Amino acid sequence: MKIKLRKSVIFLLSVTVLAPIVLYTNTLGTYLASSSSRNEFVEDVSTLTFAGEVRPLNVLPQESSAALKEPLGVVYSENVGDSSSEGSSASSGEYAHITRLLSGAEDGISSSSNSSSGGNGIRQVTDQVHEVDEKKENSSEAELIGKVHEVEQSKAKRRIVSRRSKAKSARPSERIAVVKDNSGEAGTEKRNEQIILPDIRIRQLKDQLIRARLYLTLSATRTNPRFVRDLRLRMKEVLKVLGGATKDSDLPKNALERSKTMEQTLLKGKQLEDDCASTLKKLRAMLHSAEEQLRAHKKQNLFLTHLTAKTVPKGLHCLPLRLSTEYFMLNSSQQQFPNKEKLEDPQLYHYALFSDNVLATAVVVNSTIIHTEDPSKHVFHIVTDRLNFAAMKMWFLANPPGRATIQVQNIEEFTWLNSSYSPVLKQLGSPTMIDYYFKNRHAESDSNIKFRNPKYLSMMNHLRFYLPEIFPKLNKVLFLDDDIVVQKDLTGLWSLNPRGKVIGVVETCGESFHRFDRYLNFSNPLISKTFSPRACGWAFGMNIFDLNEWRKQNITEVYHKWQNLNHDRLLWKLGTLPPGLITFWNRTFALEKSWHVLGLGYNPNVVQKDIERAAVIHYNGNLKPWLEIGISKFRNYWAKFVDYDQAYLRECNISP
Repeated sequence: MKIKLRKSVIFLLSVTVLAPIVLYTNTLGTYLASSSSRNEFVEDVSTLTFAGEVRPLNVLPQESSAALKEPLGVVYSENVGDSSSEGSSASSGEYAHITRLLSGAEDGISSSSNSSSGGNGIRQVTDQVHEVDEKKENSSEAELIGKVHEVEQSKAKRRIVSRRSKAKSARPSERIAVVKDNSGEAGTEKRNEQIILPDIRIRQLKDQLIRARLYLTLSATRTNPRFVRDLRLRMKEVLKVLGGATKDSDLPKNALERSKTMEQTLLKGKQLEDDCASTLKKLRAMLHSAEEQLRAHKKQNLFLTHLTAKTVPKGLHCLPLRLSTEYFMLNSSQQQFPNKEKLEDPQLYHYALFSDNVLATAVVVNSTIIHTEDPSKHVFHIVTDRLNFAAMKMWFLANPPGRATIQVQNIEEFTWLNSSYSPVLKQLGSPTMIDYYFKNRHAESDSNIKFRNPKYLSMMNHLRFYLPEIFPKLNKVLFLDDDIVVQKDLTGLWSLNPRGKVIGVVETCGESFHRFDRYLNFSNPLISKTFSPRACGWAFGMNIFDLNEWRKQNITEVYHKWQNLNHDRLLWKLGTLPPGLITFWNRTFALEKSWHVLGLGYNPNVVQKDIERAAVIHYNGNLKPWLEIGISKFRNYWAKFVDYDQAYLRECNISP
């Protein structure tokens, strides 16, 4: 009886003392994640003398002498879960696995598994205890063991609940996709799979070229003419192999052979140059030079893009000249549009379009009329400058928009719009503004080149803030930019209830850079005390205006007030969107996003489904569809509303 009791005490000690140590052993935790199907432990760090033998045991977290290498792009998962059934796989979690190892002794696991090399101390201790006749163990031992099992299982459950709660509370950006595997012994192999990049061979070849250029600059290798000759030859071969390939499947069949040959040559260079300090110094210099070149190329690309956006293609320059010549050959009666009585009828659908681009204006009008049920109820009010007035009229006289009504006005004829009435007109003619645009000190005054676009000098860009003055007898007007395309009937916008607001807009705050702090200077107290930096921005381009509410709330005076405060451009830079956000603050009502989809003039990743569902698509940005730099996959949405067989377009060589 005493012998039995002594053996029982030894067994309980092994369970209650060693099990917690195993639970908090870092190396064992790593082992458990990959070898739950094998009932063995291997440790070779700290030691513990037990039963006259030296047993390996790791109490403090230490680095394993043979740490597993994690494959690139693979994240391991413990796949924690309940482990009530026997024989569960590694996905049941490390706590369930330890409980199963301990309870395996009680269930009579054969001690023959200890014959494997590197058997673990705990298994050997429990196996020695079970050499005693297990069938005669008394009920008190079973109760104690059962309590130990309950304690360990409760700890495991608490730890599982804690981990699950942390996972749920984590932000979406912090949730990392894990490789899950519940297939027993095959789990470790599946977790070791790695994501193969489609251009891994190309990356390797480019890395070899960088190393080759490095060796050409080092003194030890540069003085070896034979090596330099061989290396230059290998570089030419690799460059020829790369060509314009973007993925490994584009490479020729001899790519692998060229890579191996280059690697052999680079190994020779490594033998010639063994000074790591000089190599590292040269690499840092190359990296710095590459960063400087990249920065310079980005600036040059930005400048050239803006320059291209500001220039007028030869065909679009020819078109207004050709149209103006034809217009002045007409007599006065032929220069007039029909249906003048409809121009001030508030019961019709009125559009406001301010542009000096004849072809872009034609696309807006054509795409709108095509999608209307009754074109006779639609009136287009076009305002242009003096240079394009004759050309704009001639285009629509030669290409009448069906039964729709057209009006073309010259901004120079708005005698009420002068510098004494409009603060922005006074500012545009000021010496400081002229100096800002035409003096050769651009880099000193402002680093952001986009604010130097000549459109900001045009009063046409600010006419949208004078709609009640331009249309004194109208109640509602739909404002359209000239870089949009209409894809659906827009008459539903007139029936919307503005609920006391002035302008209907599609909000663009899905991204952080479309908030108010992107456009306004919140370091100025006038801005910070009045507006919220995180307020949602919106866009001009397709906006329905309630002119009655505009007049009632005196919006034009609000606009003038803020323009006077910004005479030194300290509240915002140039443009119409910042003063629009300020002027219509708390006076906007949101439209469904499908009414107005933006980004086709700068973002090649606009979702195709959003474009197809949109009532209006907007080419906002520098990459306009009538320019060669326009995004090619979006150009056809615009081009299909241009009749390239039209005589004037053929004469000016304007083609798709």
